[in-house]
Amino acid sequence: MSRSAAPSPDRPGTPVQTGQNFESNGVRKRVVQANGLEFPVLEAGDGPLVLCLHGFPDHSRSWVYVLSRLAQEGYRAVAPSLRGYWAGGAAPDRSYRAAALGQDVLALIEGLGAEQADVIGHDFGARSAYSAASLDASRIRKLVGLAVPYGKGLPQAFVADGDQQRRSWYMFFFNSRFAEPAVQLNDFAFLHRLWREWSPGYQMPASDRKALIDTFSQPGVLPQTLSYYRQLFTPPPEAEAQALEARANGPIAVPTLYLHGEEDGCMSVRISDDMAAAFTKGFERIVVPGVGHFLHLEKPEAVLSHILPFLRS
Repeated sequence: MSRSAAPSPDRPGTPVQTGQNFESNGVRKRVVQANGLEFPVLEAGDGPLVLCLHGFPDHSRSWVYVLSRLAQEGYRAVAPSLRGYWAGGAAPDRSYRAAALGQDVLALIEGLGAEQADVIGHDFGARSAYSAASLDASRIRKLVGLAVPYGKGLPQAFVADGDQQRRSWYMFFFNSRFAEPAVQLNDFAFLHRLWREWSPGYQMPASDRKALIDTFSQPGVLPQTLSYYRQLFTPPPEAEAQALEARANGPIAVPTLYLHGEEDGCMSVRISDDMAAAFTKGFERIVVPGVGHFLHLEKPEAVLSHILPFLRS
């Protein structure tokens, strides 16, 4: 099922600021041990657990507004940093592939003391959520994916869709030896270029720009996060790991909502047209008008107006 969303209730041109004073919104910091790592997390509220997973180039602070709103609605909302996104957060198994990300999500649910969780993922966070649901659907109650689709459409687009190949140029560039010095140049201007291209109508607040630079300036973080892309197109060498990757990319038996910004400059909305075939317990796709790739920051209330009823249903 697919439809277009109604006009957003958010005021255009009013960016959500996430980089400062988030403690005043009832969002607290702590560390959770899971899957051999000590994950820094942001947390708000009490109630049923909702995990919010960020993507690239991003950080958990992007979820601060959503965490606060979910807490107001009676949820315990938690946004962890993905593996590799903090100093000391290098993958203990050296893997940044789908299966490892999904195992992290499942371990975080357990580490947070829950049997099940609703999971909301954006970009690589969406990929992490899909993997977790594919590996163990019993641990995921509801699944929400933002901005990165699932199923056969995306890998097919990398091979045959010239428009998507153009949009995904950075993935191939990250596999070159020039990537790290280029990304770091001029206070990580490369990352801000990606944000501008992917969400052309969004103006990042200065405090969030600083938070982004601070994240990727931490020792080890840049090569760790680039490893997501350096392992994206190559299978692991071990047969057992290959079998686990196959499981992490299988059908998803979890009720799923997918949201994609109509003006997304990173992922073409067309790639999500045929996602439903990968979901066996219900699927709905909504195309949100007037937003790009970072739709949960551009028009958070419009996004929440779809997510909250879905979680309650």
